[in-house]
Amino acid sequence: MKKQIIIALAIAIGSFSFAQKKELKAAEKAIKGKAFGDAITALNAVKPMLESLDPKLKDKYYYLHSVALFADGKGSDEDIDMALEDLNNIESSYGSEKSALKTQMTNDFLQKGNKNYEAKDFGGASKYFEKTYDLNTKDTIYLYYAAATAVSVPDYDRALVLYNKLKDLGYTGIQEEYIATGKEDGEIEVFQNENLRDLSVKSGTHIKPATRKTESKRGEIVKNVALIYINNGDNEKAIEAMKEARASNPDDVNLILSEANVQFKMGNMEEFSRLLKEAIEVDPNNAELRYNLGVIAAEAKKPEEARAHYEKAIELDPEYINAYINLSALILGGEQALIEEMNGLGNSSADNKRYDELKEQRQQLYRDAIPYLTKALEYAPKNINAAKTLMNIYSILGETDKYKEMKARVDEIEAAQ
Repeated sequence: MKKQIIIALAIAIGSFSFAQKKELKAAEKAIKGKAFGDAITALNAVKPMLESLDPKLKDKYYYLHSVALFADGKGSDEDIDMALEDLNNIESSYGSEKSALKTQMTNDFLQKGNKNYEAKDFGGASKYFEKTYDLNTKDTIYLYYAAATAVSVPDYDRALVLYNKLKDLGYTGIQEEYIATGKEDGEIEVFQNENLRDLSVKSGTHIKPATRKTESKRGEIVKNVALIYINNGDNEKAIEAMKEARASNPDDVNLILSEANVQFKMGNMEEFSRLLKEAIEVDPNNAELRYNLGVIAAEAKKPEEARAHYEKAIELDPEYINAYINLSALILGGEQALIEEMNGLGNSSADNKRYDELKEQRQQLYRDAIPYLTKALEYAPKNINAAKTLMNIYSILGETDKYKEMKARVDEIEAAQ
């Protein structure tokens, strides 16, 4: 009697296995015909007995279910999240198929993420960049993109979660770049690889080939975390985040600058100034640091301090184009106060005298800006902003020949763009 029961059960189990194989084949056929809904229906019939399948068939189920849910990128957000879970459940079989599907999904997510970013749909872009990271957890750059675009939404709560995940992973974002300087425009260009850079140098379009490391994004991440806390009204957590980061890297200039930025946002100007001085002490001969300090000082409405930093940046690196441009902008920034006073004057002889004085001061500002803009164009001949600003200055100063010369240059640059 017992023997008959054992035989009966064996037959029953065999029939179940046969039915499951049949449904898996039906799902596979439906997927080949792009009938993803039919494939899911067939796979749903297998799901209740999934644990009874042997490992290879179980892997096949997860693979087919993932493909059907993804539906060539047409699946819903919920379906795609489930598809990603299915991929993670595949253990030993279907390795090449899994890899091919991951590649297809990655390309789809990146295409959609970039498209959303270009359309300024930062929420959609952030979502797809995060999914790209979920597929390729070693490529933490996509998690960084997800966080940065979440800030642009702005969706600070989501950005905070993503940034904290990056912090926990120890993400720095430091990469090696292959660079060379364009012969015509004087601009440093980054190449995808060493071969492309060397080919450009060999062809004569570029000079000064070099390799450099990108700056760490650790400071930016911690700064953004702190700024989100400030935005949420939690200044204590903001300071705590900065102290935590600096405790492990006390001499990291980027972190010092980030903390300075946070202190500035909180209105702590004394601490802001102290941190700027600390950054200079750590790296006094860093032209880029001096330039960034100039930018921060300019934003803090400290023009003299900003000017000193820009001039120091130029002293350390005579070809620092942005320092020349920012210096000219800093000088021209004094124009607005003169214009407002000029417009507020009356018609008395004293007012007319004052008007002439202010007019001369305004023209002197233009003359003071000219050397810096000229230098910028010397190192970057196709810098349209510098060229247009010079053209307008010569027009206002009545220097007709120089105006015509610069206008021709502006037209030439614009025609080439």
